[in-house]
Amino acid sequence: MAVGLDKVKPEAITEDKHLVVQGMDISGHWNRMFEQRVSWDYDVDNLDRVTDLPGGESLAWCYGCAKCTAVCPVDIVGDYSPRKIHRKTQMGVDLFNSDDLWLCTTCMNCLRVCPKEVNMIQIMPAVREQAVLEGTTVPPELQKAFEDTAKHGNPLGQPQRKRADWTKKVGVPVSIMKDLGRPVDILWYVGSYPSYHPRGNDAACAAARIFNSLGVDFGILGVEEKDDGDSQRLAGEKGLFEMLAEQNIAAFSKYEFSRMVVTGPHEFNAFKNEYPKLGADFKVLHYTRFLVEHLDKLKPMLKKPINLKVTFHDPCYLGRHNGEYDAPRQLLRAIPGVELVEMGRCRENGYCCGGGGGGMWLDSFTKEHTTMRLSERRVREAAEYGADVLAVCCPFEVSRFEDAAKSTGNDELMVRDILELLDESMRG
Repeated sequence: MAVGLDKVKPEAITEDKHLVVQGMDISGHWNRMFEQRVSWDYDVDNLDRVTDLPGGESLAWCYGCAKCTAVCPVDIVGDYSPRKIHRKTQMGVDLFNSDDLWLCTTCMNCLRVCPKEVNMIQIMPAVREQAVLEGTTVPPELQKAFEDTAKHGNPLGQPQRKRADWTKKVGVPVSIMKDLGRPVDILWYVGSYPSYHPRGNDAACAAARIFNSLGVDFGILGVEEKDDGDSQRLAGEKGLFEMLAEQNIAAFSKYEFSRMVVTGPHEFNAFKNEYPKLGADFKVLHYTRFLVEHLDKLKPMLKKPINLKVTFHDPCYLGRHNGEYDAPRQLLRAIPGVELVEMGRCRENGYCCGGGGGGMWLDSFTKEHTTMRLSERRVREAAEYGADVLAVCCPFEVSRFEDAAKSTGNDELMVRDILELLDESMRG
């Protein structure tokens, strides 16, 4: 009579020094027999804490296929992935108090390949929000960014009254909505880094000159503009995000405009996907898509050849999150002399710069848990493809990649926003 498998109880581990079975010598450690692993003894309370949160449910859906591990940008320079997070929480690790909580950049590459749709873009902000509320594990540099944003309206800690100071060095008119006193076609949301950071200023000035050359009827909010808050939301400060969103929506509502153009992908994601949940109703374009609409007029203005090999870094929040891959490349190809070369990890599988999900303010923290910064790995990749220029279209990335080029010894690699390349070609 057959014995049910549930009745079979292997004896303790055995290993014979010499063993011959049917004339075959199978001596060695591979003849060991083991007891059944008692996987049902795992304490899954910490996994349940995550999956009980609104937004955290999908972590329980992981079945360990590890497809996410192969594409996780953090795992390439460290030891990380949703599958590993799931396994650790199964084994009793408290994600709420773990450094792993702050390493995810919410780049979305894991979700792209996950057959079970384990959604870290929902899971991590949900757990981080609880950690922020408890206030015990938030890295100090991230906490400072939160505090600066709450106090000054931007994570750089710069005075609100100076938000439009960059316009003084543009060389062309930049209208501020409260002074203009009339409707405009385009409300340009400049963003915090283009408004305050020196390298962000360069891209903002370039954009203003391009808009003027194209005859775009535009205005900016100036001191009425606050940070979009999307990165803070993803880092766990949902209350701060909602406060900023309410202030921005109130400012937007004071003026008449046909469409909004934004400088950065994170603002684009916020205004396209998150602000409508709070009552905002307007059409928003990233500047690359907006300029492609004017490409027929723009091309004849691009007179100076830029005879360089250029590679393009896809921002996670423009590409994977919002599906825009072509517009930046169309602009680069329109510049005379540019030789566009693609890195192996591009478009849907583009590598992350490390700045998303609050990572922009966590470089020192992340450095302690990885062999190199994500931005450093990306710069090395650009150099490996023989690029002279690493082109970007996210305000976070110019300073990140320039710092990475210096720290990796790739000082010859130039980092330029597409706006800067267009402006250089136009100005000659």
